[in-house]
Amino acid sequence: MACWLYEGILMFGVVFIAGYLFGTLSQTRNALDNRHPLQAFLFVVFGIYFVWFWAKGQTLAMKTWHIRVVDSAGQPLTQLRALGRYVLAWLWFLPPLVVLAPFGLPASEIVVILVGWVVFWALASRLHPQRQFWHDALAGTRLVNSQPRAQ
Repeated sequence: MACWLYEGILMFGVVFIAGYLFGTLSQTRNALDNRHPLQAFLFVVFGIYFVWFWAKGQTLAMKTWHIRVVDSAGQPLTQLRALGRYVLAWLWFLPPLVVLAPFGLPASEIVVILVGWVVFWALASRLHPQRQFWHDALAGTRLVNSQPRAQ
């Protein structure tokens, strides 16, 4: 989970650059204008970022924490499998957002429910026989230690 939080910090830079690029190209003057196209653009940018790095084995945060993503046979991911993992990784956020969307709840309540779901989803990994996250199990991937060997 520490790697996940560190990844979030690194993604701030990706969002900043992508948001600046989108705003410049679309001539968006107000942050609330073009909100949905911006969200779609960021979804694609995140997908490119994660699929690219997962197909190479590690994101920048995963390198720091010595974690590598591989398929169930221990081989590097293909771009198609990395894309599948990216789509399935949205199970961390999408279910509560889809359920809550029609209710128009205040942002504070949405954040509390979303954080509760993330905690539940993380703890649900304890129910998996290999204690891996469910999106990894569904995608046919797993996280392994890539600690450098001592000489």
